[in-house]
Amino acid sequence: MSPGDLPSRTAHVLGIIKSAILNGEFQPGTRLVENDLAERFGVSKTPVREALKALEGSGLVVIRPYTGTTVRELGQDEAIAIHDMRLLIEPEAVRRSVASGLDCSAAARALERSARADDGASRSAANRDFHRSLYAGCGNPLIVRTLDGLRDQTALVSVSSWGRAPTWEEEAREHAAILDRACAGKAEEAAELVRRHIEGFVARHLTEPATEPVSKPVSKPVTDR
Repeated sequence: MSPGDLPSRTAHVLGIIKSAILNGEFQPGTRLVENDLAERFGVSKTPVREALKALEGSGLVVIRPYTGTTVRELGQDEAIAIHDMRLLIEPEAVRRSVASGLDCSAAARALERSARADDGASRSAANRDFHRSLYAGCGNPLIVRTLDGLRDQTALVSVSSWGRAPTWEEEAREHAAILDRACAGKAEEAAELVRRHIEGFVARHLTEPATEPVSKPVSKPVTDR
């Protein structure tokens, strides 16, 4: 479910919680208590509950009976699996988009926003928009929906990884190279650079031996204090 499918108050709460997750305010493992969030945002529990359900659908939170809601804690294997799925699908989607005559303006604007970003959440949002602008024109709605479904989980991995090793400048250079080939209509070259880009992120952040989750969780609930 996208924010556009939700009532305005629910969409507003969803945006706040999502931003807090992706900027690290609500860290992996944090309990999200409906009553506390409703009081914090000055709303009833209903929009909070609906927002949390939407976030569960996008893979950012986990809702368990009798336990409640927590920010999803991605382990190394899960993070690698997310990027493995992208590797199987995204380069081909970009190849098809470029081959069909991609308009690069949205991708260029996203890169500009990423360059101006002063926090990980904003940078991650711009980078997600960049990737989507490249694959959205592939001509296969199922592929687009599948990649869209991975976007927030990819962002959760990226922001957590950048917190340990800030490599976004290197990734920005890779994005610029991809955009250059895409704008030149070089479909095969753009797809190959997308593949290398995803593989590079995995190599930089996810293939080293890990002794703890991608992000270290916290156990305290979110309250107004």
